[in-house]
Amino acid sequence: MINADGTPGPAVGNLEIEAEDSLYVFVTVKIDPTSEDLPFVIQDSIGITYNGNQEWVQLEAWGQNATFLREQVITANTTWKNDRPFVILGGLLIPEGVELKIEKGTKIHLHADAPFIVDGTLTAIGEKYDSTRIVFQGDRLDEFYKDLPAGWPGIYFRQTSTDNLLRYVTIKNAYQGVVTEKGAGSVAKIRLEQCIIDNCFDAGILAVNSSIKASNCLISNCGKNVQLVQGGEYEFTHCTDVAVTNSYISHRQPVLAVTDFVKIGDQLSVGAMKATFTNCIFWGANGTVENEVITAREGNEAFDVRFINCLWKVEKDPESVVAENIINNSDPQFESVDTRNNLYNFRVKEGSAAINSGTATVVSTDLDGNNRVNNPDIGAYETTF
Repeated sequence: MINADGTPGPAVGNLEIEAEDSLYVFVTVKIDPTSEDLPFVIQDSIGITYNGNQEWVQLEAWGQNATFLREQVITANTTWKNDRPFVILGGLLIPEGVELKIEKGTKIHLHADAPFIVDGTLTAIGEKYDSTRIVFQGDRLDEFYKDLPAGWPGIYFRQTSTDNLLRYVTIKNAYQGVVTEKGAGSVAKIRLEQCIIDNCFDAGILAVNSSIKASNCLISNCGKNVQLVQGGEYEFTHCTDVAVTNSYISHRQPVLAVTDFVKIGDQLSVGAMKATFTNCIFWGANGTVENEVITAREGNEAFDVRFINCLWKVEKDPESVVAENIINNSDPQFESVDTRNNLYNFRVKEGSAAINSGTATVVSTDLDGNNRVNNPDIGAYETTF
């Protein structure tokens, strides 16, 4: 469809343009769905005749078919294939006892009204390359909107959810990235491996008396990067937890908060806390935060929080914790932080105090899939120079 200076087409004529003036021409393309899985190109042209002359303006539009799901309930064990993107409208629910598997390279786009709710099990296993990572993001991909936080609600693992695994998964531009409630059983409710959680308006990870085992994860530029509250059991190994004030997020909250309580109104709920952070970076910049790691204990439940071979930015050491081999207030020297263009590379440069300062763990590769060495680097990335 074409519209020239407010007059609809397909043919528009007898338009006068005064000297040094102009007119606007708007073109909209509507592509009928097909069975094609790969992206395709639609080409056309506009003919312009003026003062006895004729010119042609070439048009080109890209499109791709998608699988659209509205208020979807996954009623049986299901596998999503990567042949075309998924667009979720109105939300999606995986009920208790049901597993959704997602193939490598699958892209999931969620509308502003579409929470991804897991009462059962989510198994999302990607691979290290950009083309084979699994991506959760909003459905607005046009310029300006594509980088805004809070474009969709987030992924919510509710109380009955168990045995979730996310590997090589990117979660970006949500209101909250991963939210998990209290779970049952002796194994971690969620395993996050080689995951990126970025640009979430509120929390990147919010865990309420739950259990998470995370390794080689980057949690970056969220309003409240990692919030572990009302106790639970957590193990973070080789994670980079960083926030930098930019055009979308103002860094005003610590990148890590660990508490044994949550307070709603006048009601205080307390739970035992066990958390271990090994070879992790906790850093913030261009904000108002002096202590990027805070802990708080209100109850009489067990409170066992340990930091081993970590690099953090704090003015006051966190309370009631065990801290071993900590590098304090030494700039990690990230490869690139470009807030003007919203481009970030949180690998560390040569000379960083994080290099070779970790302790050996069972985590043998990094976020890029590179092998760890005997004296590994602190953080999600292992240097290769």
